[in-house]
Amino acid sequence: MSASPTKLNRRFSIAPMLDWSDRHCRFFWRQLTRQALLYTEMVTTGALLHGDRDRFLNFNAEEHPVALQLGGSDAADLARCAKWAQEWGYDEVNLNCGCPSDRVQSGMFGACLMVAPQRVADGVKAMRDACELPVTVKHRIGIDDMESYQELIDFISPIAEAGCEVFIVHARKAWLQGLSPKENREIPPLNYPWVYQLKRDLPHLEIIINGGIKSLAECQEHLQHVDGVMIGREAYQNPWMLAEVDSSLYGMDKTVQSRDDVIAGLLPYVAGQLEGGAHLNHITRHILGLYQGVPGARKFRRHLSENAYKQQAGLEVLTEAHRLVQEATAYAEARNRQPSANEFSAH
Repeated sequence: MSASPTKLNRRFSIAPMLDWSDRHCRFFWRQLTRQALLYTEMVTTGALLHGDRDRFLNFNAEEHPVALQLGGSDAADLARCAKWAQEWGYDEVNLNCGCPSDRVQSGMFGACLMVAPQRVADGVKAMRDACELPVTVKHRIGIDDMESYQELIDFISPIAEAGCEVFIVHARKAWLQGLSPKENREIPPLNYPWVYQLKRDLPHLEIIINGGIKSLAECQEHLQHVDGVMIGREAYQNPWMLAEVDSSLYGMDKTVQSRDDVIAGLLPYVAGQLEGGAHLNHITRHILGLYQGVPGARKFRRHLSENAYKQQAGLEVLTEAHRLVQEATAYAEARNRQPSANEFSAH
């Protein structure tokens, strides 16, 4: 694999999501949008230094453009991992300064790094010296008692001086004491105006906004103020929204696929992964929301949920789930074509 030689277009990206944005999920998303920048789950430097590096870094060539997100704070460790990111063919390497989990705090990385901007700057410089990839930072607008916009500027400034040109800003604070990671995604209020102000005050930087964004219409509004938009949970739970990204946000003259085309594109991939020893449910768990709002969607989800986890589950489980939703859709369409009793009496 090789990284893309062209400048990345970060107009729309899908967030790194632990346990969700794995390589199977990213391949699925790529059936829906060719342009969106995809991110891996956060991978800690320790996992790469001491664990199964191939398992954490391997990805499908079809996923490009794709960025590796790292969790860590030691400059030398980050440099080694950034070098591996380039060798494995990623298009960007991103440093996580936004995750609020207890595990992250104990390792001195994630959101707690917002109180250590110089440490982040040193890590960014080491990463940039070790690779030719863009090095970016994802962070919150503050943590705990950080209350002012100036404190956000004070976090960004030394990191920008170290050479980081792209900041992905989750427009919420993180409360490291008292809120769970899930609550930190929902309870702290969104503050989009601060992110807009960052772009006005630091126009030389690329500012990407993240947090609470649920539609492409909202993306269009944010893009009046910042350089790009990152969506997380909504893209995972309602993946069909991604089918409009290329035409709506990139202006591409692209015919939107049907959901059935997406399944057709997945079948060869699923077959190959099963032959390689993958479990079906590790792939199909990511596509449960594909038919959301379509007749038969519940049957589709139920069949996959009840059967894909079984030890010998094969491609036939997915094709049967697909048949069930096609059958339900055809039935609904046939009913819609039938004239009503009132129409009969009108004649």
